[in-house]
Amino acid sequence: MNLLKETVWSIPVYSLVGALLSVLWFPSITKRTGPRPAGYVNLLLTLLAFGHSLGLLATVWGQAPTVVDYPWLVVGDFRLSFPFEVSPLAAGAAVVVTGLNLLAQVYAIGYLEMDWGWARFFSLLALFEGGMCALVFCQSLFFSYVILEILTLGTYLLVGVWYNQPLVVTGARDAFLTKRVGDLLLLMGVVALYPFTGTWNFDELAAWAARTDLDPQVMTWVGLGLLAGPVAKCAQFPFHLWLDEAMEGPSPARFCAIRWWYRRGRGF
Repeated sequence: MNLLKETVWSIPVYSLVGALLSVLWFPSITKRTGPRPAGYVNLLLTLLAFGHSLGLLATVWGQAPTVVDYPWLVVGDFRLSFPFEVSPLAAGAAVVVTGLNLLAQVYAIGYLEMDWGWARFFSLLALFEGGMCALVFCQSLFFSYVILEILTLGTYLLVGVWYNQPLVVTGARDAFLTKRVGDLLLLMGVVALYPFTGTWNFDELAAWAARTDLDPQVMTWVGLGLLAGPVAKCAQFPFHLWLDEAMEGPSPARFCAIRWWYRRGRGF
């Protein structure tokens, strides 16, 4: 197997390493250089992740999807593994995630030039990137839920990064609480599905659905539970009210767009 495919697990790891290294430049640890090196370190590691994703996309283009399985927990007959799907779709999604985050970091280097929260902001941005990359490759419903929980935490911390501003704190709190509602419903759907299927692997779930006579009423409730999590996380109706408050946080691209729209609308 190609080296890029064998090391697909390293794509989310690049940014997680950057998140950990950023801690070294927290103002309470390193004061002499300031927090700016944290931004450059994360920019470099995101560039590596982008290059790896782009090379992987070129390697697997036109090929059938393959699954790289990493065992995580084996207890008796119960086996829980972390499967990574290596496919053109997953690699393309990783290119989009790392590419957009690369642009966001370049923008943030100028936008937050005088902000002493650099290290904290870039570490959280790296955490979010790592979670998104792991999510696009993940082939397990269970681990997808775990990753979504990490992304919920990352969203809360990113929106509330300027914690000395009341509106920022309110926006972060409302985002977190709204997402918790969706997460609870999603967890109910994930747990309810396992007794019927005996698996959380997406390929095995698809095969089970194709050969099984499903109870429409039961599967409707399970499906609604599985749908509620993404609806809340993506701020879809009726879980959309937290999104405008989240704009108080320094999420580079969207914050710039909102500010431009606000000034244009007010005639500034």
